[in-house]
Amino acid sequence: MGAHLIEIDGSHGEGGGQIVRTALTLSALTNTPVRIFNIRAKRDKPGLRPQHLMAAKAVRSVARGTLEGAEENSHELSYTPSGIIGGKYEFNIGTAGSSILVAQTVLPLLLSASKPSEVKITGGTHNPKAPSYDYFDRVFLPALNSMGCSVEAEMLRAGYYPSGGGEIRLKVKPSKPKPTDYWTRVSFPKPRQ
Repeated sequence: MGAHLIEIDGSHGEGGGQIVRTALTLSALTNTPVRIFNIRAKRDKPGLRPQHLMAAKAVRSVARGTLEGAEENSHELSYTPSGIIGGKYEFNIGTAGSSILVAQTVLPLLLSASKPSEVKITGGTHNPKAPSYDYFDRVFLPALNSMGCSVEAEMLRAGYYPSGGGEIRLKVKPSKPKPTDYWTRVSFPKPRQ
């Protein structure tokens, strides 16, 4: 680990997996080593679950470097990135864990790569505690693309809890998000009185 290592308490706030995913993505984007401890300490099953583990390994695949502690149920991870590489990737969570959360973890990296990427992720596409593929495809990606990004998604097969087995494919061209007035142009249904 370098002198600029950032240490993050993974139990902070609600203490979920988003701390791990965001920390690893920002680490790779800024080329800054990170150590995350107390991972998901407040959860019924603390430590890394399969979807968090796959997100960590996906970041390591795309941004190379060294990843330590990447094991199921681990309470601590250390990551030192070494450069983002676009290309063709496949990630299999192995459970019904959210493929959408893994996709959201690697998308900022792939947008920053020097060449286009294609990614296939196998896992859950419609999970009770994660964004569904429908939200990802109809809300998240249109907002991202309205900012000048170039991301296409396709659901090859739906995957539900507990079996999973869903597959999504992403095609990502390197691009930088720009400010947008997207949210002022979207019409949302009015709340019922």
